[in-house]
Amino acid sequence: MVKVLLERTIRGKNVGDAVRLMRQMRVLAMQQPGYISGETLHAVDDPNHYLVISAWESLEYWQAWFNNPDRKKLQQEVDAYLGSPTIMRVFTY
Repeated sequence: MVKVLLERTIRGKNVGDAVRLMRQMRVLAMQQPGYISGETLHAVDDPNHYLVISAWESLEYWQAWFNNPDRKKLQQEVDAYLGSPTIMRVFTY
């Protein structure tokens, strides 16, 4: 199993639009083989800073999702609302 952590800082007052897109991404991820779970958190001291954590059965399943054209399209839309690039880290046991 792998866990993927994505950190995003949303620019200005774009939080609602960016969160809507992140939810759409989660709905698509839930339909992917190997998806286990996911959660979205925002920092207590910065309501524009988000952490998305997802769990996948294997690195291969995560990579298939990462390379999915629908995910890439949504990621590009999210990126338009960010103040800095998404930071991604993949962890395993």
